[in-house]
Amino acid sequence: MKLAVLALAVLTVPLAHVARGQQKFAELGTCKLTSGAEIQHCRIGYRTWGALNADRSNAVLLTTWFSGTSANLAGSVGADKLVDPGKYFIVGIDALGDGVSSSPSSAPAPQHGPDFPAYTIQDMVSTQHRLVTETLGIKHLHAVMGISMGGIQTFEWLVDYPAMMDVAIPIVGSPRPTGYDLLLMRTEEDALRSDPEFHQGRYEKSPPVPVVQAIHLLHLTTPAHFAAEEPPQKFLAEYPKAYAKGILPVDANDWLSGLVAISAHDIGHGGSLEDAAKKVKAKVLIINAAQDHMVNPKPALDFAKLIHAKTIVLQSDCGHLAPGCEAAALFPAIRNFLDGK
Repeated sequence: MKLAVLALAVLTVPLAHVARGQQKFAELGTCKLTSGAEIQHCRIGYRTWGALNADRSNAVLLTTWFSGTSANLAGSVGADKLVDPGKYFIVGIDALGDGVSSSPSSAPAPQHGPDFPAYTIQDMVSTQHRLVTETLGIKHLHAVMGISMGGIQTFEWLVDYPAMMDVAIPIVGSPRPTGYDLLLMRTEEDALRSDPEFHQGRYEKSPPVPVVQAIHLLHLTTPAHFAAEEPPQKFLAEYPKAYAKGILPVDANDWLSGLVAISAHDIGHGGSLEDAAKKVKAKVLIINAAQDHMVNPKPALDFAKLIHAKTIVLQSDCGHLAPGCEAAALFPAIRNFLDGK
């Protein structure tokens, strides 16, 4: 099913004529988490495209979406894509828990699987800051940007390291989830935990948990868009195979840990968004989708008013996938904002 593929790669676009970065790793030793727990043998995956200029002022950080990896980010890199590697040094970073960076599925014992410590969006950003400053030696970024969970991480960057960047572009992300967002994530969590093959996360082979993928698909776009893309005969022919695949190849413990991290996200860190807004120093472009059923646009648009950010509200019935559906108009607007136009 076309939408089943899109569910795991929100904005993967054709890779023709795009420079492909090689997978690299930053070995960070011990990563201390906001909970007080620690990730041992902490490693963060990343890829780079383009080159640093003479004064090291053209670095752009790309953050990954939920269930995505830095390999997927290659589709966002190009002269006609989100970021031009001919102008910018682009660093795509694998988020904690994505299966490439330290994750439940990749961590060695005694932190493997369900024993991996719970992490937050703030922890993701902290490890990214360490990679940029310690591994790459970059003290300032031109921009931070990301899609979906990448947009959520971008909001966190704005308040955790406000002087670190000139520009920030969160795309279909949110500074904190709404009750509806939490309902979706808790429903996926409950479906995953109750799957008979999950075994409280102590499985030998990751289960497909197909009900979770079905729930995810129901919210990824809109009923109108899904109906147009999947007429009944096509849907009935393709659904059994797509359903059986479920969330694979994403590991079930990785998926669960990511849901928990997003559910707990709040850039106010227990305080108000008004106080968080006072920390922001970057020039910000906030992009949301009016019909987004996965990440409600209201918190982001409310925050935009507090920081006097420029906004773009996508109107198509593609829902959470609107950035890809409206790429022809959106991508040039993003590139212009990056260029200061």
